[in-house]
Amino acid sequence: IQLGPLKWGRSMSSRTINISDFLYEYLLDHSLREPELLQRLREETGGMPNGMMQISPEQGQFMGLLVRLIGALRILEIGVFTGYSSLSMALSLPEKGTIVACDISEEYTNIARKYWKEAGVNSRIHLKIGPAMDTIQELSGKDKSEPFDLVFIDADKRNYLNYYEGSLSLLRTGGLILIDNVLWNGKVAEQTNHEKDTVAIREFNRKLHQDDRIDLSMLPIGDGLTIACKR
Repeated sequence: IQLGPLKWGRSMSSRTINISDFLYEYLLDHSLREPELLQRLREETGGMPNGMMQISPEQGQFMGLLVRLIGALRILEIGVFTGYSSLSMALSLPEKGTIVACDISEEYTNIARKYWKEAGVNSRIHLKIGPAMDTIQELSGKDKSEPFDLVFIDADKRNYLNYYEGSLSLLRTGGLILIDNVLWNGKVAEQTNHEKDTVAIREFNRKLHQDDRIDLSMLPIGDGLTIACKR
């Protein structure tokens, strides 16, 4: 007997579901466990002119879960902004865990410092003000007996590939690199869009897809999050 194509029932799906505003609210209501301090930071940042640069709360929670799942002790963050992602991960670290956090803005990171201190995790976060590649080079020149367990990249898009290559060498085998904004509000799929940041992310995504040094998955969470696991 030759069977025709399978027909998916209403309870099954062969692709990621579309998220309407109504469904997104349901997702948050039934999944998000955002501490009050993180909520205050998110709301303060949301009122700023560049507030859209902040990651979504469900992404922060997911990243914190990944920190726990892999038993991370050392994290490298490239791009701090006002510290929501740093705080989300720091709250998931054990007491002896540390984050090396890189940013170029004293203004934004001063907000981050305030919330880190209030959360009691400021001693776990070592802030480096200056170009992230300088910090990566500094770390690369030190004893690599303590590699990083996780790296989060969320900074200037045209340097993504440089940040990725530099941090991959600092990462332990089995460690994770998380890269934000890889879907870039859908612009990466618009082949007629030649904005420099869009082209940079599009090329970055292509190169990671072909990189046999990692296993990877691109997830439609927030503005798109790629998870790369070092082989």
